Amino acid sequence: MLVLFRLFLFYAIIGSLFVAQAQPVNTLSAQERQQGWKLLFNGKDLSGWHTYLGKGVGKAWRVEEGAIKLDVPVRLGNKAKDGGDIITNASFSGDFEFKADWKVSRLANSGIFFFVAESPTFKNMHDSGLELQILDDAIYEGAAENMHRAGDFFGIANARLRESAPVGQWNQVHVIRKGKQFNVYINGFLVQEHDLTSADWKQRVAKSPLKAAPIGSGTLTGHIGLQDWGSTVWYRNLKVRQL
Repeated sequence: MLVLFRLFLFYAIIGSLFVAQAQPVNTLSAQERQQGWKLLFNGKDLSGWHTYLGKGVGKAWRVEEGAIKLDVPVRLGNKAKDGGDIITNASFSGDFEFKADWKVSRLANSGIFFFVAESPTFKNMHDSGLELQILDDAIYEGAAENMHRAGDFFGIANARLRESAPVGQWNQVHVIRKGKQFNVYINGFLVQEHDLTSADWKQRVAKSPLKAAPIGSGTLTGHIGLQDWGSTVWYRNLKVRQL
């Protein structure tokens, strides 16, 4: 009897995992809709996004097999030809959750940005937005520790763990800003954990390139952005909800 119960429990777990994995990409489950999640990418086109300080989206950004792809066959400098950084049309403030899947090509470099202030005051998206690094860490193989690897907040904080999947495999990122707490998970591992009211966080921002941006004075509102840094990268399952 105990053996049968264990078998039942095993298959129940496997079945639940299969159901969870069977949800089509770029969709919301009934539970997610009830919880207030909204898609930032419909899996078909780039409606809801535009080039930072521009209109429309450059042709290097395309939809391929249900993912947003920055298509850069040959890396040419820091920007793709007819690419550019893109941001959500919508701006977000207050408490929120964000989720996305990402994968990179070999030696690719990109980033997901939060609190982007779209203004001529800031020539580039990275002049105002907080960047969560998305890249192939092999770029820095053998180099000293820095704040430029996958899961790092660029120029502000190292990831506590480095748990990104190999090149070509999908990773999951989950960001939660609730009250003073700001946490980031990659593939289920907590990699960033910050108290936004702490002296530590404020000092980190004050010493960073964002010290003159709104985030430097504690303003945590703005667009979500995807960076063009001249290499091929993919994003899908982008979703957000206000808490």
